[in-house]
Parts: sequence; structure tokens; C-alpha cells
Amino acid sequence: GIVDREVFRRAGANGFLAMEVPESHGGAGIRDFRYNNVIVQEMCELDLYAHGLGMTLHNDVCLPYFTEVADEAQQKRWLPGIASGDLITAVAMTEPGTGSDLASIATTAIRDGDEYVLNGSKTFITNGINANLIIVAAKTDPNERHKGMSLLALEAPAEGFERGRNLDKVGMHAQDTAELFFNDVRVPVENLLGNEGEGFLLLVRNLPQERLSIAMAAVAHARSMLNWTSEYAGERTAFGQSIGSFQNSRFELAEMHTEITIAEVFIDRCITALNAGELNTDEASMAKWWTTDLQKRVADTCVQLHGGYGYMSEYPIARAFTDARVSSIYGGTNAIMKEIIGRSMGF
Repeated sequence: GIVDREVFRRAGANGFLAMEVPESHGGAGIRDFRYNNVIVQEMCELDLYAHGLGMTLHNDVCLPYFTEVADEAQQKRWLPGIASGDLITAVAMTEPGTGSDLASIATTAIRDGDEYVLNGSKTFITNGINANLIIVAAKTDPNERHKGMSLLALEAPAEGFERGRNLDKVGMHAQDTAELFFNDVRVPVENLLGNEGEGFLLLVRNLPQERLSIAMAAVAHARSMLNWTSEYAGERTAFGQSIGSFQNSRFELAEMHTEITIAEVFIDRCITALNAGELNTDEASMAKWWTTDLQKRVADTCVQLHGGYGYMSEYPIARAFTDARVSSIYGGTNAIMKEIIGRSMGF
């Protein structure tokens, strides 16, 4: 249910965290998302339990708020720890009554002199137990919707800040996912990321990269599941021959291999576009919904090809099957992705 914090520090020591952070602040100074893709591919090949480490959230989702939005003083304070793994990041958007409709969040941050007073709650927060630097989306103007939202960097522990239970999920059991509660938490004004009222725009601006990150993991996971299943199909025999040699099995494997290869090509194109600053919202949405649906289809087919052993928890494919299910939900549901794509077509 949780990864030891020392794993983050060891990842940082090996250069696997926050590669984009400038060398002056302890990073590698590499602005190339292909490196992020290599990291997620290797973690998925080891079994998606390694993906429960929450490194992709740290590297792909949270980091841009500190490298692109934070001011110079904030970067000096936080980037070295983000790169070393001493600071573990999270982003707190989702609330018990609010999912994809971010503008309806109820958490407030009311300014009182040189501080904001933060009140509210969040749920389904990845790295929620481990994180000690949390980007919190809150209403600095509760009378507004989109324009009333701002982002604050909460440094934990803090008086009035409490973590709820480590949520009991269907899959992704290595990852801490938690509820967070803010009861008159005082956050210094200097921890405001960007300007007041910019929170929604900043979140939306980062969503294409977040959704591409989810898509990269979905494709890498699908490829890993196919690799495990191909190996199993070559070793397992029935009726005197390997199960992979039966026509139905060959066709299933061939279909998955083809679709995953097509997905890899599109993901590579999206990464190239992101590196050039040209990845748009609708293409990122296409990548997110199609690859995560592919991931679930591959998981189901691979369990079937494993037969009874595919339902046993000691086999990676069984765990991968349950791990895959959430990918079409988080980062914006796939129904929302289709809505974004449809609107981009003028409908």
C-alpha cells in the first residue's frame, strides 16, 4: 500500500527524477520527454507494481508547475529536493463531490494578511501519504468558478493539515492514494504558484502532458503484458503443442502486437510534438482514451490466454489486469476525452 520514501531518494540519486530540473538546482537539465518515456517503459516491463512508485506523477504531472510556473525564489527552495527525492510531490484537485468538473471545487483559500487560510478536502490523491510538497487547487474567490481558482504549494507537515486513510483500491496496490483534509491551514502567500485566479488555466495548460504521460504508461503496460503472455504461450502446452501455436492464439497475439505497435507510433509522434511545444489538447485526449482502452483490452485478452493461471495473483498478468482498469478514469475520464475531441471537430 505504500512505497518506502527511501526508494524516491535512491531514484533521485540515480538521476531518474525530475530530469528537466536545471543542473544548478540538482537536476540533469534535460528537456526531452523521451527520457520520461524510457522510465515508464522500464517500470512497466518490471511489472506495473513498480509503476505504483508514483514517479510518473512526480516527473510528468507535478514537475511543470515548479519548472514553468514557480518563480525564481520558489524554484531555489523546492527544485533541489524534487530532483533528489527528498521532496515527494502530489497535486490535489479531485474532491469527494467533484471529479472532472474542476471549476466546481469547494476547497477555499482566503487571504489573511501574508497568509492564505485553506479549508476543504480532497480525495483520490496519488502520493497522498508520502507527499510533502502538495499542489492544492483552491478557490481564492469562492464567488467565481474558473476565474476564482488558484494553486498553492502546501509544505507538509502543517498545522491543520491531516491525511485520511490510504485508500483500499482494486488495483495499483503499491501506490499510496489518500484523502487530504485542510482545517484552517495557513499557507504563506509566497507559496502561491503563478497569480491569483490563474489556477484553472495553469491546470488546463498542463493537462496535455499529463494525459500523454498516462498514454505512455498505458502503451508500455500493454507491451509488457503482451511480452509476458507471448513467453507464457511459448512455454505452456496443450494437446501436445504450445498454446501459442494454435491459430486462435496466434491471431490474438498478432492483433495485440499490431495495435500496440500502432499506438507506439502515435505516442512517439505526440512526444515529438510535446518536445516542440506543439502538442494540442485534442491529440493528447485522443492518445489518452484510445491507449487506455487498448490497455484494458490487452489485459483481458492476455488473462484469457493464460487460462486459469491468469486469474492467480502470483502471476503478473492477474495484477496487471486489475491495475489497468483505473487508467480510463483518472486524468479525465475517457468520456470527457471524447467530448473534448468532438468539440475540437466543431460539434
